[in-house]
Amino acid sequence: MVMGPTHAMSGAALWLAGSAVADIAFGIDQSSAELVVGTIAVSGAALYPDIDCAGKVTENKGGSTVARSFGVASLLVAECVERLCYWFYLLTKTKKDKKRSNGHRTFTHTAVHAGLMGAGTGLLAAQFGKPAVIAILFVLTGLAVRGLLPSAVNKKGWLITTGAALAASYGMYRLLPEERSYWLMGLAMGIGCFIHILGDMITKMGSPLLFPVPIKKRLWQDVGLPRDIALRAGGKGENRILLPILTGVVVLGMFYNLPEVQELLFGNAVAETAGDSGTSP
Repeated sequence: MVMGPTHAMSGAALWLAGSAVADIAFGIDQSSAELVVGTIAVSGAALYPDIDCAGKVTENKGGSTVARSFGVASLLVAECVERLCYWFYLLTKTKKDKKRSNGHRTFTHTAVHAGLMGAGTGLLAAQFGKPAVIAILFVLTGLAVRGLLPSAVNKKGWLITTGAALAASYGMYRLLPEERSYWLMGLAMGIGCFIHILGDMITKMGSPLLFPVPIKKRLWQDVGLPRDIALRAGGKGENRILLPILTGVVVLGMFYNLPEVQELLFGNAVAETAGDSGTSP
């Protein structure tokens, strides 16, 4: 019951679709490098909230896709986050909130957490510049690789994920235009976390999106679709319907942002404008 590929693909689809809307409606252009970096970063961030699902740290087994991304190191982080989330849940829950045995799908699956992660990541990148940006891209790229290529990564192990993340994050950073703000990382992180929550809300378990807003005298009310139409995580509805649709959106978004397609759709003026934005000093 793993939703890693769906979460990662939903992040990529949202960023590409949002970039197209921003371009058409508001004239906000991105260079090819910015588009690639943003898409991969959001894909990784769309997996991050599951860092609250730990496995067996000492055996390097179990846990969410995120927890397994960097081997024992990420499993240890997931173990700490899950326990902190569980303790926080116990401290804040009301008598109406249900009993839990772990911290999965609690604080990291709230809109508050998504906003805090987005703001914190953006501030970190803006404040500390290159070192912070490379570190953020390293983590998010590793998560994206693990989510988008689960079979290949599982066979090759976490060392491949770590090596690919290190090389790709440094390469993407080098491609980013110098004049753009590093707050882009914060935007990608916040959007990715939020799209993860929305993805979980269409499953039978739901997510406590609105914490700490009380609903039916509960602070941790799971919000989602009615159970009779909600998807089962890892089930046929996700793998045969949702994931192919998201993949189609990603492919269309990638084609839409090609300069040749822009020229075909909107003429030379738009294509030249897009080209200038990607090569300006």
